[in-house]
Amino acid sequence: MASRRCPRQVDVALLAVAFVLVSGLAAGPATAKQTNQVTVFWGRNKDEGSLREACDTGLYTTVIISFYSLSGVGADIKHCQSRGILVLLSIGGGGHDYSLPSSQSAEDVADNLWNAHLGGRRRGVYRPFGDAAVGGIDFYIDNGGAADHYDELARRLARKGVRLTASPRCGCPDRRVDRALQTGLFERIHVRFYGDDKCSFKNGSTWGVVEEWNKWTARYPKTEVYLGLAAAESGVPDGAQGTIAVYLKYLYYLLLPEVQKARNYGGVMVWDRYEDKKTGYSGVVKGWA
Repeated sequence: MASRRCPRQVDVALLAVAFVLVSGLAAGPATAKQTNQVTVFWGRNKDEGSLREACDTGLYTTVIISFYSLSGVGADIKHCQSRGILVLLSIGGGGHDYSLPSSQSAEDVADNLWNAHLGGRRRGVYRPFGDAAVGGIDFYIDNGGAADHYDELARRLARKGVRLTASPRCGCPDRRVDRALQTGLFERIHVRFYGDDKCSFKNGSTWGVVEEWNKWTARYPKTEVYLGLAAAESGVPDGAQGTIAVYLKYLYYLLLPEVQKARNYGGVMVWDRYEDKKTGYSGVVKGWA
């Protein structure tokens, strides 16, 4: 992403905002309910560094593994867990070649997840993380329809004590996972206010974001709801020098004070570690989350 050049009068305004943000960074919005909980997705790019490195930054309270083609992930999972960081495994994604069309398929997927990534130890089942086990499963479902059996998958995993979260698109409800979420088995929901949806929070635009946020928090009042944001869509240019708080003034002044009014506000989810590492986004947002 190329650096942006601003007119001189905008630079002066940005410097003024930067002074206010930096001087009050730790305090956050005046009436906010802060949790300081930050979740990040990791594993999509080899240049983002190891899982261990992400956990050692001290920025994240939860890390969700989205891909695991890198080596040494099992040992890193144990390291992160030893630091009190929750490590989850994401299922689904943006592909078009998966679905859960039957009760049998839900049972099969639950069985594989349990024995390959969680607490199961069935002989003959390959465990890519070795004897390490992730702390739960995140439903990141972009394919399929309302009739898919993700609710059954959730019930089968929950019976084994598996912690469940979901990362739906921002339009409420997300029909792909609504039946699953209605089970009440998900401890939190990371709503994706990024991407191509009209309710995405891009470069400071709050249009439609608060309206959809209020729908999510009202629809699932017993579930913690996280504000999902993309570091790449934050308006922070690559290689920005000094404080980047200046680029996040709309998040600080307009969006967070609104979403943090919800009793079930849980924190902020950041997509993803690669862009976060380039921009330094979570280094600022963690103090406001």
